[in-house]
Amino acid sequence: MKKLLMVAGAVGLAIATPPASAHHSFAMFDRTREVTVSGVVREFQWSNPHAYIQVVSKDENGNDVEWSMEMGSPMYLYARNWRPRTLRAGMQVQVRLNPLRNGDHGGVVLDVRDKDGNVIGSNQ
Repeated sequence: MKKLLMVAGAVGLAIATPPASAHHSFAMFDRTREVTVSGVVREFQWSNPHAYIQVVSKDENGNDVEWSMEMGSPMYLYARNWRPRTLRAGMQVQVRLNPLRNGDHGGVVLDVRDKDGNVIGSNQ
């Protein structure tokens, strides 16, 4: 009986305890700033825990600059009509994002537009 009560208590604690979150914070992104990057998709990475868009743009001197842009999880994006082939290498896009605080070429995606300015998808 004592063993049964201990097991029941352990199960009760497990059910009552909120799950630990393994997600990282957004502290690395400057959520007070928005940047728009225009360029060519190099790769769209549909992967867990986050999808990424690699875009090559030109800097003020005409040199290629690659941006790594983080998105939500594929399950989250799928619910917003994103699919693994929504973006393909070579597509011209404009990505609105919150940039990295450290100044590196990256950020978290807010939305993506095609070359004509039509919204392809949102990460919000």
